[in-house]
Amino acid sequence: MKVGVLFSGGKDSTMALDWAIEHHEPLVLITIVSKNPDSYMFHTELIDLVPKQAKSIGLDLIQKSTKGNKEYELRSLKAAIKEAKAKHFLDGIVVGALASQYQKVRVERICNELGLACFTPFWHFKPEEYLKMIVEKGYKVIISKVATEGLRQEWVGIEFDEPTIEHLAALSKKYGFHLAGEGGEYETFVYDGPIFKRPIKVTLGG
Repeated sequence: MKVGVLFSGGKDSTMALDWAIEHHEPLVLITIVSKNPDSYMFHTELIDLVPKQAKSIGLDLIQKSTKGNKEYELRSLKAAIKEAKAKHFLDGIVVGALASQYQKVRVERICNELGLACFTPFWHFKPEEYLKMIVEKGYKVIISKVATEGLRQEWVGIEFDEPTIEHLAALSKKYGFHLAGEGGEYETFVYDGPIFKRPIKVTLGG
């Protein structure tokens, strides 16, 4: 099945792409650049590096911007998916949603309107197992932003490994945030891994 992947450069969209490569034929990455850092739908940190990721991965990229107003930002997403479908004759869209009903329902609605299948392969995966799987697959993931009690600024730039995940799990239990950051508690960036031809150089805090 020919698919497009909603892609932000973070761990979840990268894992969605990894899954798509194993099970389907991914032809295009679809990225929305939101001008609202507190977007309800879209990852924003280091989004400007997505074209470099797409080039390293070797896939076409369709990118559109949005002001990030609630609900209205979905128009940009629908336009991008519609363009990707027309350009690549897609059958479906793959999404890296883990637990956000808000995101899942809205993407599924757009896909239904456009006659596309919608895949959320890691929906309701156990967070700690999911994070460890990412590391085991060989992906290099750093935390690019924190936005919750329990995660100080010192976490920005830390790379995921098993001890880091265990530490994060302990803080998640203590402070009550989603271990995989599904509520926007933190954002990540993937700078290298098995699907990359070359690593992406990252500068944080610039």
